[in-house]
Amino acid sequence: MLSCNIQADSMSPQSSKKVLDGGWGWVIVVACFMAQFLAYGSPQSVGVLYPEWLNTFQEGKGMTAWVGSLVSGVGLIASPVCSACVDNFGARPVTIFSGVMVSGGLMLSAFAPNVQFLIFSYGIVVGLGCGLVYAATLTITCQYFDKRRGLALGIVTTGTSVGGFLYATAQNELVALFGLNGCLLIVGALALNLIACAGFMRPLNMPGYYLKQKAALERTEEQLFEKLPADNLKTTPGAGEKTLTIKDLLITIDAKDITVTEKNKSFMAGSAIVRIIKKKHKAYSKYMNSTADFLHDRNFMALCIAIFLFTLGAFPPVLFMEDVALSEGLTDGVSIIPLVSIVAIMTGVGKLVLGILADVIWINSLFLYAFTLLGTGTALLLIPISKTYIELQVLSAVVGFFSGNWSLTSYITTRIVGLDNLTQAHGILMFFGGFGIMIGPPVVGWFFDWTQSYDLAFYFSGCSVLLGGVTLFLCTLPCWDKKKVDIDRPDIQYTSNCDKIASVA
Repeated sequence: MLSCNIQADSMSPQSSKKVLDGGWGWVIVVACFMAQFLAYGSPQSVGVLYPEWLNTFQEGKGMTAWVGSLVSGVGLIASPVCSACVDNFGARPVTIFSGVMVSGGLMLSAFAPNVQFLIFSYGIVVGLGCGLVYAATLTITCQYFDKRRGLALGIVTTGTSVGGFLYATAQNELVALFGLNGCLLIVGALALNLIACAGFMRPLNMPGYYLKQKAALERTEEQLFEKLPADNLKTTPGAGEKTLTIKDLLITIDAKDITVTEKNKSFMAGSAIVRIIKKKHKAYSKYMNSTADFLHDRNFMALCIAIFLFTLGAFPPVLFMEDVALSEGLTDGVSIIPLVSIVAIMTGVGKLVLGILADVIWINSLFLYAFTLLGTGTALLLIPISKTYIELQVLSAVVGFFSGNWSLTSYITTRIVGLDNLTQAHGILMFFGGFGIMIGPPVVGWFFDWTQSYDLAFYFSGCSVLLGGVTLFLCTLPCWDKKKVDIDRPDIQYTSNCDKIASVA
């Protein structure tokens, strides 16, 4: 019956509990780790390719920087769309499709005649593919984990950092052996292994697309909707009564419309069409209202501003650090362990350490995030006065460690808006972050083209990040609240349904 299917779960609650937090779930963790490793390895170490593109195409630093900024920013900005794809089609088909996109974009970049073509092939195509991989891997991981979800997600998301660390050295050697084009072809061929990773992603929950198809096949059941009124928002799958979510309601209405239309196609009147439109409009209005409710929260808006300023200033060093060392004459070429590798591995360490600190009961996660911004901004301001390569390595490690604050974003967002609004809220948050990543590197590149020095550019970056940290710290002070509000919100019911956290980064 449809009443059991609208929970988007292909297994009963009792049987699904048996497979959580172990068993095949650890195979999923390994597969998702490798998927993020293969997809994000090249984009996370794009700073190694940046000097090669400058020498090959002889374009300005600002124009060339769009390649690296788009490959990281597009996936974040499109995170709501990527999450919707995973919700409707499932993690396995989305991962297969994203493997083709990432691999095709990398291979296509090997034949780029100019930077404009590279912006499309590497920046947009590879960036969208990475966004799909990220949404799919996080969704399937938390479908298989409940109590150990934090540990599983921590392991999976470190795949991006490990990939950036190893790919930086690997791409450096591949460029030396086979040239820039040969390097991109080999890396693109490796990315095809994403399709193999997708084979292990056995779904536990039935995607929305298949729910609608199954509902359409059951439209001949005469008594189905007589027992399930349109305005009834309750259902009883198995044992216990559960309230439908907004997304489940939309799926139910879509399936019901198909059935009702088919049953009454011989005498469908205009009034019936109007009723269907009103029901769909009511459901979508409720969805939009639930998304807009938390936008009035001061802490959430301060977090949006802070993450925009952070990505605006903190991402350019990942792209420009090697070029800074070359421009200042601190090194003759890219070292065996590039600076971007140091940033990547320290980001992975930062994710784990900051994630552990966030679980400490006496540590305020918002203040912890603000502290990471203050630390990052200070390190960026010290880069222009660095006189040795070792100093740049130390500052790269500091920036990388504090950049691990990405592991705090979903945690903080959940604390502010609750789990029910996490998908919508995190999508908005990632939009701000993606927008900052997109415009940050071109702005820094234009500063260099204007002054022929990175000093002013890094002062701008450091001040932007510091401003974000100060803004977040001041806006979240308890003195702004007239009375203490329980941030945990006792009305929030935590659940293992991973459809609500499909876009968590």
